[in-house]
Amino acid sequence: MTRRSTLWRVVAGVYVLVNVAGFLWAMFSENDPNHAMLHVGLLLAGYVAWRAPWRRQQEAPAPQLDERRIEYLQQSVDAIALEVERIGEKQRFTDKLRVERGETPLKKDE
Repeated sequence: MTRRSTLWRVVAGVYVLVNVAGFLWAMFSENDPNHAMLHVGLLLAGYVAWRAPWRRQQEAPAPQLDERRIEYLQQSVDAIALEVERIGEKQRFTDKLRVERGETPLKKDE
């Protein structure tokens, strides 16, 4: 459990205790049902906020890739690397021919 979630649990516990104590005080000491119902309403509002769907939108676990998918990705990367190497070979060969003919090789930014 992270430090932040521990802190929120402590705050929620204090919130519940204060409202339960306020309800008991209002009902039995002051005999004020309106005040008591206010504490019940606060408890319900706290419960709804604690269980709200927006709270559950935490970090989703990273999806696990199976072996077939990883193998496919590896083959794709290998094929791309091979094609890049072929393009480099073609560029070097073309530059070599231009030098042999006495032409100036193309600059990289052209």
